[in-house]
Amino acid sequence: MSDATGTVISGVIAFAAAVIGAVIAGRYAKHGAEAGGRKAVEAALTQVHGQAAAEHWQWVRSQRHQSFAALLAAYAALDEVLARIAPEVRNGSGFDDVAGRELRERTLELQAKTSQLALWGPSEVNALAYAITGKSVLAVHALLHIESADLSNAEWGGFGQARDDMTQAHATFLQRAGEIIRDPRQPIS
Repeated sequence: MSDATGTVISGVIAFAAAVIGAVIAGRYAKHGAEAGGRKAVEAALTQVHGQAAAEHWQWVRSQRHQSFAALLAAYAALDEVLARIAPEVRNGSGFDDVAGRELRERTLELQAKTSQLALWGPSEVNALAYAITGKSVLAVHALLHIESADLSNAEWGGFGQARDDMTQAHATFLQRAGEIIRDPRQPIS
């Protein structure tokens, strides 16, 4: 074999080796790019899910805050009506239809705000909110009972106790709701 033939054969072998090497390198580069791309997508999805969870938590926290505030406003409105009407009932003058309607409306508003709060939780606060509503309804019923029956001063003890229970339920709710709002680690459920 001559030098020229050997050079040509060496060149062909080198060319074939280069082509085979390029094909192998291309395949590995393709697999590397695919793996890198998958990892980049997984990292982006993890970041997006984490950010979405944080935003959802902030939204729930905001909804809780609004629900707590709405419940407390409804409680304050009912408490104000009870405080205004109770002396009239005690003096024996009773109250008119407008005051009676206002008392019922405020009671229904408190019940509605309690139900709305139940959507946002947590369950401990829901129970405390229902306790406020239950105690408030008992106080309203006690006042209505006294007003309708024109009862003596002895019956005022039951109304007074119902108002005290209502106030205590409010204080307990207020304390726990404040703790929940201030706690940045408070879970959604």
